[in-house]
Amino acid sequence: MNCTDRDFAKLVDDIKSVSEEDLFGRMAAGFDSLPLDIRRGLQIYFDKFGFWGRLDPEHGIYDEIKAKARELSEHIDDFARVYDLLADYRSKKTLFAVLNNWYAYDFKTVARVKEQLFDEYFDHDLLHCGENEVFVDLGAYYGETTLSFIYNYGNCHKKIYCYEITPDVFAQLQKNLSAVRRADLRLKGVGASAGRMTVSRNVFSSSANTLTESGEGTDVEVVTLDEDIQEPVTIIKADIEGSEQDALAGAVNHIVNERPRLLISVYHCNEDMWKIPEIIRGMRDDYKFYLRFKGSSFLYPTELTLFAL
Repeated sequence: MNCTDRDFAKLVDDIKSVSEEDLFGRMAAGFDSLPLDIRRGLQIYFDKFGFWGRLDPEHGIYDEIKAKARELSEHIDDFARVYDLLADYRSKKTLFAVLNNWYAYDFKTVARVKEQLFDEYFDHDLLHCGENEVFVDLGAYYGETTLSFIYNYGNCHKKIYCYEITPDVFAQLQKNLSAVRRADLRLKGVGASAGRMTVSRNVFSSSANTLTESGEGTDVEVVTLDEDIQEPVTIIKADIEGSEQDALAGAVNHIVNERPRLLISVYHCNEDMWKIPEIIRGMRDDYKFYLRFKGSSFLYPTELTLFAL
């Protein structure tokens, strides 16, 4: 057993040794012992982006920590199963770093696993591109990922499909990608079934806009990839603010029949790091899994990408 295996095994044992209530107590105490500026920084961050629950200790609100404790307590065996599935130790170290950050506010290990060599999604050790790639960019935003794809691999693509849900962002996307050949830009959401949903705007950043069943906001068409793209696809990237599981469910035929390489964000929901590999393995059992971290902050690890290759 090497040091990474040993560290992860100890983390699993520590979590299993206590009840969910006691686990929450440990984690809350760990947060309360942090320097004031770090506590405030985390509180502000969780208030801005509502994916993980509120954190306002001055008013007795520890929802974000309670949710993390529940996830670790109920699903540590699922996380351990994913650890065993990961195909390299860089991925295993990344999974340990994220979970130990949740559990013990370990910032040093997170800093050590941050990706420094490659652009987000385009690790040249993992992702190789040939001729006639059909690249699907879910959550295209202003086009940064598509432009990065072209920068990293050249004009190897047969087609690029870009999906974005916010009209004003989509207008800028059109401008930014106006010179990109064979790009099909679609003002649509992607999910498990077709219909219409409402764009819920995040007041701090349009990159965190989400789809909701109802409420105030812009109405947008939602499609499944199986219905909306008729040709075979070779790469699917998804960073769609918590809708990644639904997008995969709506792409089951592409995944089963064509085995595209999948670059999926796994940080918007606490369960994503174990649940999304499970969903993919339920469709095909011949993928290899890798995990990479490209986030800008070591305080709370986001921009986590699962590579299914």
